[in-house]
Amino acid sequence: MIFGILTGSTLLLVIVSLLFLSRSYTPKIKGANSIASLEKVNLGGIKQTILIRSQDTANPILLFLHGGPGSPLMPFAYVSDRKLEEKFIVVHWDQRGAGKSYTKNTNRADLTIEHYLSDTHALIHHLCERFGKEKVFLLGHSWGSYLGIITASRHPELLHAYIGMGQVVNMPVGETISYDYVLEKARAANDRKAIRDLERIGPPPYDDHKELLAERNWLTSYQGLIHNRSLFKTVTDALVSPEYSIWDHINEFEARDFSLSCIWADFQKVSIEETITALEVPVYFLEGRYDYCVPSELVEQYVNRLQAPYKELIWFEKSAHMINIEETSLYQDVLISKVLTSK
Repeated sequence: MIFGILTGSTLLLVIVSLLFLSRSYTPKIKGANSIASLEKVNLGGIKQTILIRSQDTANPILLFLHGGPGSPLMPFAYVSDRKLEEKFIVVHWDQRGAGKSYTKNTNRADLTIEHYLSDTHALIHHLCERFGKEKVFLLGHSWGSYLGIITASRHPELLHAYIGMGQVVNMPVGETISYDYVLEKARAANDRKAIRDLERIGPPPYDDHKELLAERNWLTSYQGLIHNRSLFKTVTDALVSPEYSIWDHINEFEARDFSLSCIWADFQKVSIEETITALEVPVYFLEGRYDYCVPSELVEQYVNRLQAPYKELIWFEKSAHMINIEETSLYQDVLISKVLTSK
């Protein structure tokens, strides 16, 4: 029916747009030693997708561990990484059960915290062997920061430095802070629908992961997830990512719910406060001042107690949880001018 009311030129535009959005690729990078590859690797017996981009394969490796679980940031790589590609071999990885690594045959039993950690270790070894390196820079965001800091604790010999972005410290305490924040905002705005929804689910802990997702929807509305960027622009940027097709986005939506449900019982209990009190590598924490998804105030307390050869807390004053796309220039500059010198 809709095609009957479109003009010829408009119909052509729609068809071309659908064809464009239905394919995924990564743009080439000029240079004899460059790499731009979207490929599958076998980790723990499961094929998983990685994106590798750099102007020079002699650069050190920067491995990005995404959040969620099940929420890849590969669709934003073209927004946040272009300067990084000049100085690093930038690697994004869709973890098992996430994004381009998810299939309807994914086994629930394969999604455990130890499996994710084992995959991380295996991928680091794979990348070091492939590019002739001994170590990588490891950046963990949100859920990925939990995997990242445990990896840094268990395998310091494999890392130049660890970077925690939106660092998980104590999930039970953090979720309570998050809930109190958004309920206070809703009451101040006399937002009856938000108040009703939030009071219905009540404060954490939650029996069902969908209750957390309901809280996160209102947190997004009150800028505790993204502070310095419109949600419309964020969604639009993701949709036009060359690395993600429209089918990948549809897959990602289903995968996010699936992944979180698989490890829900363990996920909402995770904490590093008492288990990781020292690291043997330089560590940087990149924190958004307005982050109430993983409250940054807990990181500030944690850094003061953590022992490390070098540690630094770097504030992003205009950001919440997504600093790589909220303050992209500063994010890239910090990684290049500060973190890279740890090598």
